[in-house]
Amino acid sequence: MRVVIAEDNVLLSSGLELLLAAKGCEVAAVTGDGEAFLDAVAAHRPDIAIVDVRLPPTFRDEGIHAALRARREHGALPILVLSQYVEREYAGELLSDGRGGIGYLLKDRIGRVSEFIDALRRVAAGGTAMDPEVVAQLLARRTDDPLDTLTPREREALALMAQGHDNTTIAERMRISDNAVHKHIGNIFAKLGLAPDDSGHRRVRAVLAYLDGAPRTAGRPAPS
Repeated sequence: MRVVIAEDNVLLSSGLELLLAAKGCEVAAVTGDGEAFLDAVAAHRPDIAIVDVRLPPTFRDEGIHAALRARREHGALPILVLSQYVEREYAGELLSDGRGGIGYLLKDRIGRVSEFIDALRRVAAGGTAMDPEVVAQLLARRTDDPLDTLTPREREALALMAQGHDNTTIAERMRISDNAVHKHIGNIFAKLGLAPDDSGHRRVRAVLAYLDGAPRTAGRPAPS
């Protein structure tokens, strides 16, 4: 798996490079700003890019804008975004195109190596990986909406779906049967007014698009 990294913190970028190399990944380039990142993506055509939200020169949202441009110009390039804090608007901006291959993790998550590498591979394969803290804030951000109709177990299943887990993993973590997971998922989509779709990351994108207020059409499947 070929990776391009956009991270201006030299210690973190060096650590990422060593970690990925140890896990059998090829780090094609490490860049420190948005323009250099875009040039590296065009030159190396990576399988996935790891991008910091805040890059020079203003350290505001250059990384997000570079990631969005890379996805537009290079066929929905899988992007794993790293952030120091939960920034909901940026997560929503990435999710709003309705396509897979998106991850949003807090930088602290890198220290949990197996979880981080699993998320990286899932995103590279076209899936979704959202930090549990991001999911928790999305679930708690509004009142008086259809999320209030979900049972505690349905909310638990929804959170695990949003993190990118498949039905088998959800069943294991919730200690329930696969059939019970399917039932929870059906109830979730019905209550949120979303078309039932139990086919991998498309269901996660639909749920996250709903939670973050991205454009959607109730009762119709998410774009594939």
